[in-house]
Amino acid sequence: MNLRATRASIALAGAALLALGLSACSGDAGAAEDAATTSGYAVDSDTLVFGVVPDSADTETNYQPLMDYIAQETGKTVEYHESTDYAALIEAAIAGKIDVASFSGFTYVTATNNGAQLTPISSIVTAEGQEPGYYSQAIVPTGSSIASLADFQGKKVCFVDPSSTSGYLFPSYNLLEEGIDPEKDVTPVFAGKHDVSVQKVGEGVECEAGFAEDSEVAKSDKVKVIEETMVPGAPLVYSNTLPDDVKKQLVSILGEVTIDDIIASGVDSADSEGFRSVFYATKPVDDAYYDVIRDICKATNATQCQG
Repeated sequence: MNLRATRASIALAGAALLALGLSACSGDAGAAEDAATTSGYAVDSDTLVFGVVPDSADTETNYQPLMDYIAQETGKTVEYHESTDYAALIEAAIAGKIDVASFSGFTYVTATNNGAQLTPISSIVTAEGQEPGYYSQAIVPTGSSIASLADFQGKKVCFVDPSSTSGYLFPSYNLLEEGIDPEKDVTPVFAGKHDVSVQKVGEGVECEAGFAEDSEVAKSDKVKVIEETMVPGAPLVYSNTLPDDVKKQLVSILGEVTIDDIIASGVDSADSEGFRSVFYATKPVDDAYYDVIRDICKATNATQCQG
């Protein structure tokens, strides 16, 4: 891996914006976190606030059946927390404003490094027999002459977000292995969401190449995959400030459940093509499962990783 020329300078595009956002909210976050620790809940004992990484335009719709299931099994109202971007979800976690969440691995590591009190429950898998994990895919427009990551040198490259695991951290690491600085040797474009990254790459104007997770890439016939890397599955987490009985209940219902279990429990909204495309089952994971992300953080010296 050629890190000699890049390790010292790889502040990684967008990191300053994230750091500024975290700094700006630090005062309010401390007060909100104290309040959450006192009450145990982000809002009240009748409500669980569910936060989600805003991966695509239909994120809330995709997660609604899971929220319906949590509401049914706990007897609580489940409130969807709308995050404008990854940094906003991290800030909400640090401030104690969420009770349950679906993070990316990188977002989870970043949030906990900066003081968020979270514990992983499980990771979602999307197909029978699959282990936790998914692919970060390097993509180019269909018909492009770009054939490998080495060809990304000097190109306009779409990333998803500075705190995206499959849309930035792993792509940055893979580019560094090719001797390409993801900040200086390409023109980085942050699309904000995986589906938007796929769209921009497919158009081939704003981005000549890019990265996104496999579930969104599979929906487009405008791009082709030239390389892919398996990344740790995104965790479902709970806030450590919740009462112990609620934490145990969440582990019980989310630790290892299939879509068939959810449908059989009476959640009719789970029996849909949209939910089946993003959810098959959950499998338990723990904090150590994300050590590979911490290792890559060290290798890239990503500012977002620092606590």
